[in-house]
Amino acid sequence: MREGRVLVNGAPAREPGFKVEPESDQVVVDGRPVQPRRRLTVALHKPRGYVCSRARQTPKQRLVTDLLPAEWQDLYPVGRLDRDSEGLLLLTNDGELCLRLTHPRYGVVKTYRATVTGKLPPSTARALCAGVSDAGETLRARRVRVLSANASHSVVELELTEGRRHEVRRMFQALGHAVERLVRLRVGPVRLGELPPGKWRVLTAEELAALRATTAVARPPAVDNPASRASTGRIP
Repeated sequence: MREGRVLVNGAPAREPGFKVEPESDQVVVDGRPVQPRRRLTVALHKPRGYVCSRARQTPKQRLVTDLLPAEWQDLYPVGRLDRDSEGLLLLTNDGELCLRLTHPRYGVVKTYRATVTGKLPPSTARALCAGVSDAGETLRARRVRVLSANASHSVVELELTEGRRHEVRRMFQALGHAVERLVRLRVGPVRLGELPPGKWRVLTAEELAALRATTAVARPPAVDNPASRASTGRIP
């Protein structure tokens, strides 16, 4: 840029950080027009054993980007699922959308299904909604439904909005239950649906519009009765 090789609307743009409007400004580098990068957001069914990162720590480490076409390596994960977790992961090259989907102030609801050890008593669902203390943090679910429970295992569906590190596992561990399987089912209006493990799909225009509408306004934390959000009955 400082050499005058970048032109914006026919005039040199010499300062790094010069802002352009991709839809209307013409950018030329060394005489060649530059086309704006197409914004792309995809839904991936992350299998267990893959890491949400673009940097490989060991030669054998499997990354979620390994599951995407080579030309999509500029996509980055929206938030994280830990290596042993599965389910819906969004990847995008739209930085603004990524920020809004991951920042707690936008309150994007994420739905998980957890299989945990032991039979959950009715008080557990209420405790998860009221808030569980772990490592100096209060971890809280927005809604909890116990789908099934027997002497050895329980299956629970949870809605969260904050997305703290290992949040679901830490919540159950603090209450004496280990998570054996964790699957993310939904991010805002986007559902995992029937997407097979390891496969991806491009979000539809309707889904993108719904995501942007969901994150259009920052919201204050919801205040309601935690007991009203906990259900221990079997869901048909």
